[in-house]
Amino acid sequence: MNFGPNARLGRYEIRAQIGAGGMGEVYHAHDPKINRDVAIKVLTPDFVADQDRLRRFEYEAQAAGSLNHPNIVAIYDVDVHDGSPYVVSELLEGETLRSVVVRGPLPIRKAIEYAQQIATGLAAAHAKGIVHRDIKPENLFITRDGRVKILDFGIAKLIERKTGTDENADLPTKKLHTGPGVAIGTAGYMSPEQVKGQPVDSRTDVFSFGCVLYEMLSGERAFKGASVVETLNAILKDDPVDLTSTNNNVGASLDRLVRHCLEKDPEHRFQSARDLAFDLETLSGSTASNSVPSLNSKQARLRNIVPWAIAGIGLLFFVLALYLSGFRSSSSSGGTVRFLVYPPNRGIFQWIVSSSSVISPDGQKLVMAVTTEGQTQLWIRPLDSPTSQPLAGTEEAVNPFWSPDSHSIGFFSNGKLKRIDANGGSAQTICEVPVNDAVGTWGRDGTILFSAGSIFRVTASEGNPIVAVATGPDEFGYRWPYFLPDSRHFLFLSYGKKTEVLIGSLDSKDVVHLLQVNSRAVYAPPGYLLYVKEGALLAQSFDQTKLNLSGEPVAVADNLLYFQPVGLADFSVSNNGVLAYQAGASLSRLVWYSREGAQLGEIGKPADYSWIRLSPDDQHLAVDIGDARTGTPDLWVFDLARNTPEHFTSEPGTEWAPVWSPDGTKIVFSADRGAPPFLHLKALNDAASGNALNEPSGYVQFPWDWLKNSEGDLIIYRDGTAATNSDLLLLALAGDRKIRPFLQTKFDEGEARFSPDGKWVAYVSNESGRREVYVRSFAGGGQKWQVSAAGGFMPKWRGDGKELYYLGVDGNIMAVTIKRSAVFATGTAAPLFHIETASTNYGQYDVTRDGRRFIVNVAGADQKLAVTVAINWTNDLRR
Repeated sequence: MNFGPNARLGRYEIRAQIGAGGMGEVYHAHDPKINRDVAIKVLTPDFVADQDRLRRFEYEAQAAGSLNHPNIVAIYDVDVHDGSPYVVSELLEGETLRSVVVRGPLPIRKAIEYAQQIATGLAAAHAKGIVHRDIKPENLFITRDGRVKILDFGIAKLIERKTGTDENADLPTKKLHTGPGVAIGTAGYMSPEQVKGQPVDSRTDVFSFGCVLYEMLSGERAFKGASVVETLNAILKDDPVDLTSTNNNVGASLDRLVRHCLEKDPEHRFQSARDLAFDLETLSGSTASNSVPSLNSKQARLRNIVPWAIAGIGLLFFVLALYLSGFRSSSSSGGTVRFLVYPPNRGIFQWIVSSSSVISPDGQKLVMAVTTEGQTQLWIRPLDSPTSQPLAGTEEAVNPFWSPDSHSIGFFSNGKLKRIDANGGSAQTICEVPVNDAVGTWGRDGTILFSAGSIFRVTASEGNPIVAVATGPDEFGYRWPYFLPDSRHFLFLSYGKKTEVLIGSLDSKDVVHLLQVNSRAVYAPPGYLLYVKEGALLAQSFDQTKLNLSGEPVAVADNLLYFQPVGLADFSVSNNGVLAYQAGASLSRLVWYSREGAQLGEIGKPADYSWIRLSPDDQHLAVDIGDARTGTPDLWVFDLARNTPEHFTSEPGTEWAPVWSPDGTKIVFSADRGAPPFLHLKALNDAASGNALNEPSGYVQFPWDWLKNSEGDLIIYRDGTAATNSDLLLLALAGDRKIRPFLQTKFDEGEARFSPDGKWVAYVSNESGRREVYVRSFAGGGQKWQVSAAGGFMPKWRGDGKELYYLGVDGNIMAVTIKRSAVFATGTAAPLFHIETASTNYGQYDVTRDGRRFIVNVAGADQKLAVTVAINWTNDLRR
């Protein structure tokens, strides 16, 4: 298919053809809908007829379209015209790296500058679970302003490449003639594992990157032969000529870095592009001189064990350079710079429980709520330091927030609002708070607002809170208060029959209806409103004087961690151009383990899994799978015999927390249909969306377990009140569906599971100050037994009731023998095996009835959540 000038492709107006490649033609086009020029890649007819190549094209669009990074070409649209698929992307002006390197070696500083950008872009792709597999100069584009863009994710590792087939064999032999007698193609940039047809991972891109950097520095390919076969043999057997002998300006340290990329064995290379980018950063600061120490094998092993520590050291050099170059001024004309901050002390962010990381108003420090070994505590991370420091006295802290002068931190802990100096000291209690998940904001006059159903106000010294804004009859509650710069007006989210961002005032009971969106919102200088929609962090112009929005929102970041039912997304902004946010982690896997800890197989493909639940007969698995674009979960059911998933729910919004009926024919779940999540029921063969079982309460509800006994069918589920926090309630499915409490205290109770005989209930409570597993008699009486000794959660019963399992804070699956007698008694808890779950938030593993196999939601290679810090983030908006 060929388009001349002024032709139309969908809504796009073709201007001119600007290129042609192996997969199709590329056109310069105009998008009249949003008035911008774009590039369109259209498959040629012979590719449309070839289903394998067509799939390659679709993989390219899916892979690149899921990425949002300044060093990766942006994908705007994918569509089909007259049977020919096409991808619409940003229009780049400049030249490919191939056009640059054919002119000879690059200056050392320029080569390292380009290499840093490539490594940073690859790190972003690898964090999404995407391996490019075709890094070469033709797929690297240098824009006119010197930015490197990675192109063509056409054979990204979204599926494993089959070996031993002709169709794959010709991929690395494609030749691109760039000059007389020169044949350069993908063969010269393949890793040894690609040549052998072995499985590949992100270290494959590191090898190809090394080939590209070698060529930038020497003007010659690292591996070359008279034929493709000889080139591939050179990759497997030969080492390239020393760079120091081909370019006198290349120092020994830079030569060692390139060689470390080109190790034949992937275990001996850099283990991540992020580590590679760090070493390039140190080289750039020393002009790649011989003074930079080499990387020995011990250091390489250390990278494998504690990459977050290495990233922290890299951050020290990185941020110090930014500070020395005037980073503190937010008016810099440069682009946005992003880097990652990982939780300290091998900890994790308890993300879905609360907001866990906040940048200070002066943009110099992060406060982070981090859980280590079952204990949550606040940590302070100065951006010009490689280390974080814990704040003593902040145990069980959630939802931290800063004072306007960046000197103090407010937080909530065990039903109290507290404050502490950012440099340490003793924590001061400000007041009692009726809920454990309150959220606060601190005004310039010392007023603190916090949400606890209504919005309350209190002075930062101490005192009794009073209602600032009371909830109305059509509202379930208010959340996420945030002061505007005048410290008189404040944003907050109302969720009820209509979920929207409102503006309240300390001087009036009137509110302003600002924006209908299910997200917390914050004000960002010099005049933006930040909020999340469909997983994207958006910035929209906001007049703080007129209290209104204008213009269209602009995407700042994609794939934010986003819990739609309560509008939770973890992002914060300083007064001087520093943005911090948590984006989605890499995909997790569903892995079978034996009782002894041996891996027995895998279910499905990597995805955003959570809330896994085996059916009573162990033949099916219900699981939440987050949408790749928005993160909003739907329920799916795997047929385990066939290893095939089928959609169970697909309504807009969140459906999660599946619980099987005892006969395995129905599932009760939680859904946020026009209200905070509440209980719904759906049969497996029912095409409808499910029926509501109860009424929304304003508290996030979800089911824990289902019991059938002499009373009929009973659901034990989570609900709560301001006075009792998270409770365990019982819902009878027969008759008028009576609800009665099973356990209501001032503490949080949850994760309840009935014993197989229905006599006992295992559950989790934080009454001791941390989460522990307890057992109570279902018949009542008030007596309870603590099962876990040093923290535990996610209890599960064996099918015969003779054993109880739970997850310890150290990551070990624990087994406890249940003794048969008139009085409940247990043996000593013993560890079975260690697991790395994708989260510590509910439903991350389950066990078969016989207790012999465990299905675990295993964290991906880059699953550990990190905070992305973006410096001068508004500069990208101006572009």
